[in-house]
Amino acid sequence: MKSAVENLTPTRVKLNVEVPFEELKPSIEEAYKTVASQIQVPGFRKGKVPSKLIDQRVGRGYVLETAINEGLNGWYQAAVQESGIRPLSRPEVEITEVPDPSATDGELKFHAEVDVRPEIELPDYAGIKVEVAAAESSEADVDKALDELRGRFGTLKSVDRPAADGDFLTIDITATIDGAEVDSASGLSYQVGAGTMLEGMDEAVTGLSADEDAIFDTTLVGGDHAGEAAQVKVVVKSVKERELPEANDDFAQLASEFDTLAELREDLAKQAADSKVVEQGVEARDKVLDKLVELVAVPVPESVVEEQLETHFKAENSHGEGEHDTEEHRAEVKANTERAFQNEIILDAIAEKEEVGVSQNELIDYIVTTASQYGMDPNQFAQIIDQSGQVPMMVSEVRRRKALAVVLGQAEVTDSEGNKVDLSDFVRPGGEEDAPVEGEAAEEAAAEVAPSDDPAAAKF
Repeated sequence: MKSAVENLTPTRVKLNVEVPFEELKPSIEEAYKTVASQIQVPGFRKGKVPSKLIDQRVGRGYVLETAINEGLNGWYQAAVQESGIRPLSRPEVEITEVPDPSATDGELKFHAEVDVRPEIELPDYAGIKVEVAAAESSEADVDKALDELRGRFGTLKSVDRPAADGDFLTIDITATIDGAEVDSASGLSYQVGAGTMLEGMDEAVTGLSADEDAIFDTTLVGGDHAGEAAQVKVVVKSVKERELPEANDDFAQLASEFDTLAELREDLAKQAADSKVVEQGVEARDKVLDKLVELVAVPVPESVVEEQLETHFKAENSHGEGEHDTEEHRAEVKANTERAFQNEIILDAIAEKEEVGVSQNELIDYIVTTASQYGMDPNQFAQIIDQSGQVPMMVSEVRRRKALAVVLGQAEVTDSEGNKVDLSDFVRPGGEEDAPVEGEAAEEAAAEVAPSDDPAAAKF
């Protein structure tokens, strides 16, 4: 078999393939077996019909067509492997020449057009300069952290006054559309200002006392009428405020491992300082990635954008959010898709250049972290991604994060006051890298971190 690649655009190629008759023979033999199992001829058992009789009954041309249809994907995959292209979409195949059914020679010719991962040329990314906000924690940050800690140990008490921001309410709600009730609920708990229920709820309940009500217009977000405009009546049944424990040594002993409030505040101050460094690291990371995208031109295949748009709005429509399918929203999703694709291509190229690998422990850490974000048990989450074939995608994501960390570690980061920012702890928070895996485990790890050419790996 011979194959040749013709570049149509930076992200699309035409793969021209020629399969000689000798390589068609195994597929033709299999095609005879397939056809033999499909037809019945008196005097012969099913599947045992001779080839000459099949030629008489259905024609050799049909057998050849069956052979080509069944073997086409295999020849295409072989051509992909031989040419080294990395497909991102399903190929559009056109057969241009087939052997004469009556002959015993000739060849099959076809071409396949397919979108591929673009090849890029990386610039010198060592020493990229970025500026981040100055990180100085203050007593106000410590006070805020202390109040949040006190809030975890707070108690709710009923108050006889209008509801204010932060209060906890018990409410009944009734939704109507054109005067007809469509939904209702009683005894709901809600914190004023949380914004977790219906749009307009916070404004409606603020200022209401127990046994008072208000009516407001909103858009329903769940149930059979999701996405429809409705009028909602809310009745406040009770108003409670959170009573915080006094900040003293007794509280420090209750809420922490420290004996005094002074020791607790000192620890909170350290946490606040560490948090500011993390904020600087995140800002620097994002700005370094912005710089990389500015430095490298990455063409985006149209099929990647179209597929993501279709997936996104299909999901929104299934959740009753079809009203969000606007020209502006589509432009936003398209821009995000293009940027995500560019990020992936650049970071994959850096990972290859820097020979970035992923250890088993790093993959496990990422899975545990991701599982917690979904509120799932890590073992259950790991089983789900394994059964759905998502492990290579997870490995690729960890690999890209490490590649970005390499660039960030080489960057020159200063704050808005001109001070050099040390992000070594942010880039490598766990200290030294894991020890390399040896033996068979090393071979498995090497296979695991190889970039995936599966189109699924291009999902964002």
